[in-house]
Amino acid sequence: QVQLVVSGGGLVQAGGSLRLTCAASGRTSSIVTMAWFRQAPGKEREFVAAKSWSDVSTRYADSVKGRFTISRDNAKNTAFLQMNSLKPEDTAVYYCAARREGSSIMYTEYSYWGQGTQVTVSS
Repeated sequence: QVQLVVSGGGLVQAGGSLRLTCAASGRTSSIVTMAWFRQAPGKEREFVAAKSWSDVSTRYADSVKGRFTISRDNAKNTAFLQMNSLKPEDTAVYYCAARREGSSIMYTEYSYWGQGTQVTVSS
């Protein structure tokens, strides 16, 4: 099993930055892809970014390209989501996810989930 613990998040003004951290523990050697998703009130969970170690590919939702960066510290089994130039529409609960296969934008294809963290961007 894999456990994911998310930290970071909070309240920030539009244009500001936040950094989310996702620490993995357990059978971390089985993880191929780590990703971030978000869910706003009344909306479906949506893909934000994913990074696969099998082919070093990185994927981003169009809405965050150029503003968000996903990265990973292999030695610490930790993934990060650096969020810059935040907009009010980025307000959501953000989740970290992991899977044993290559990257996917479908949240249903991820086996492991961390707890959500609230990100609120004020205008």
